[in-house]
Amino acid sequence: MSTVRESVLPPRRGDVAAASEAASPTPRGPQAYPILLKPAENKGYSGFMLNKKTEQAERLRRNEEKWSPTLMNAGWTVIPSILLEKQAALGLDAIDVNIILHLAKHWWYRENPPHPSKLSIAKAMGIDPSTVRKRIARMQAEGLIQRESRYKKLGGQETNFYHFNGLIEVLKPHAEEFIAMREKQRAEDDARKHRKRPRPSPPVDEALAAAILVQ
Repeated sequence: MSTVRESVLPPRRGDVAAASEAASPTPRGPQAYPILLKPAENKGYSGFMLNKKTEQAERLRRNEEKWSPTLMNAGWTVIPSILLEKQAALGLDAIDVNIILHLAKHWWYRENPPHPSKLSIAKAMGIDPSTVRKRIARMQAEGLIQRESRYKKLGGQETNFYHFNGLIEVLKPHAEEFIAMREKQRAEDDARKHRKRPRPSPPVDEALAAAILVQ
């Protein structure tokens, strides 16, 4: 019985490229880079993160224009404006707010509460550490700040953790009221802009009007 052998020739370069492209699940062309080439059209989590980073970069740029890149580079602190607006309503004075600002300065991540020492806060503010201690104790008694003891692994106490849960909850109604007032004001402004103005009356020809009256 005779056996027929098929001749095996080396594939051509174009055939290899075509077969590789057909077998590869990776898209090619602009579709392979939707975030880089079409950020506005990209949807989903990646697009959300890209827009968020762009917005954060724009905010940082605007703050650098106001405060200078040098000052922003040295560090900055985020604080809700409603805290400054409603400090009197909460019974807080300038020293209380200043202490809160110093605590917030060390709060970078939600899961890592700030824990500066009272001595460092007092030194920065130019007041006695006992004043800082008494003010924090009063704000804790009023439910605005919560202290959590922190201990070393080998024994001994470290600086306390400070939580703002109470302050946040107290400020939320004020923030919601402010947002509602702002939206109402914007709606009234938009309605005023689009309100139709009455057409001015055409000028009256006095001679023609007199002639009509005579008739």
